[in-house]
Amino acid sequence: MTDLILDWIAWGGYLGIFLLMALENIFPPIPSEVIMGLGGIAVARGQMAMVPLVLWGTAGTTIGNLFWYEVGRRLGYARFRPFVERHGRWLTLEWEDVERIHTFFQRQGGWVVFVFRFMPTFRTLISLPAGMTAMPLWRFMLWTFLGSAIWNVILGGAGYYLGTRYAELDKYVGPVGIVLMVVAVLVYLYRVFTWHPRGG
Repeated sequence: MTDLILDWIAWGGYLGIFLLMALENIFPPIPSEVIMGLGGIAVARGQMAMVPLVLWGTAGTTIGNLFWYEVGRRLGYARFRPFVERHGRWLTLEWEDVERIHTFFQRQGGWVVFVFRFMPTFRTLISLPAGMTAMPLWRFMLWTFLGSAIWNVILGGAGYYLGTRYAELDKYVGPVGIVLMVVAVLVYLYRVFTWHPRGG
């Protein structure tokens, strides 16, 4: 099964990595840890190269986060509440979550965009307050790209390390990769179907 997944990634090429990473930040079907990790294994197998893998993956991450930045910028803080209350189930997000992040963002400044790129859930969520507080676009994209590049190097490097030991680790990597993807989808579906507003 691992060979099938890796062949599919190699077939999609760098554009496929770009699209998967962009979608992962808009709608999380497969976590970036799996995408870039398998990409690193593909590098070890000679199907890809590390530098373009990281660049394309980081570009996808940046574009995906730009989507939520634009949502925040166009709606604004006050107008965003009806959107969250209407679509909170699909976002698995409540207004109290937005308020906490917005307050923290205003208090701590733009550096949090960079730091939050290393946090599983908040690395996408932080794009909303960045847009709602009208953070300059160039600064948002710069910190997003830099933070994402470092994180993707770590993920790709971990995948490469596994790939160089592919023969002895294949029996573990395949099942683990599949389990991670299935768990990510199930967790999201669970959050969607069990979600309800606080006090609701």
